[in-house]
Amino acid sequence: MNGETIHHFMFVSSFTEYTVVHRANVIKLDPAIPPSRACLLVCGVSTGVGAAWRSASVERGSTVAIFGLGSIGLAVAEGARLCGAARIIGIDVNPDKFALSKKFGVTDFIDSTSCIEKSVSQTINEMTDGEADYCFECVGRASLVEEAYACCRKGWGKTIVVGVDRPGTLLKFTSTEVLHSGKCIMGSLFGGLKPKSDIPILVKKYMDKELELDKFVTHEVGFEDINKAFDLLHQGKSLRCVIWM
Repeated sequence: MNGETIHHFMFVSSFTEYTVVHRANVIKLDPAIPPSRACLLVCGVSTGVGAAWRSASVERGSTVAIFGLGSIGLAVAEGARLCGAARIIGIDVNPDKFALSKKFGVTDFIDSTSCIEKSVSQTINEMTDGEADYCFECVGRASLVEEAYACCRKGWGKTIVVGVDRPGTLLKFTSTEVLHSGKCIMGSLFGGLKPKSDIPILVKKYMDKELELDKFVTHEVGFEDINKAFDLLHQGKSLRCVIWM
């Protein structure tokens, strides 16, 4: 603009009044869904729900472990709940999140800061009398991916990487461990969703009161108060802010 580069995040110019996009990136939605709820399906909620629904294909009656209970982790819990998981274990450094996470289907909580004599993965293995069927890393730390893999059920378990770590970060697994454990590890970009077909399905699930989007919104603010929204997020007082232009 006027000779200056305008920067944006992840190639998404969310706050522009007019945007030119390729038709492949446009999805027509049911006009009955409020924009303040439809916007949640652009990334955060859809990524978490999709990770459980599409990437992992969580089966009914299974056990799920989620590392990190931010909005993405809670969306994974919501997706696992929709898929019929019998047990959903949430792991976080903030014990206050347990009460909130129950609304999203979390049945058990581990405060990772209290795991001193045993690792988080050892604690989960004891809780599940084996391992969890599906483990999700939603923080973006290689050490947590390794912990998630360590408590993923041998033979058929899946470890799903959802969190974004620093570029160049490496994971440490021995080839013997990968071969003999018989479990898999995979990344989940945008929850493994196909936007054209899957986003309308999620919209319908919301309209049918299956997918509970309302509980993801803690504050709604006008665009002129965008800095207030970021302050709420930094203070941990907001799960997700919806910003109106």
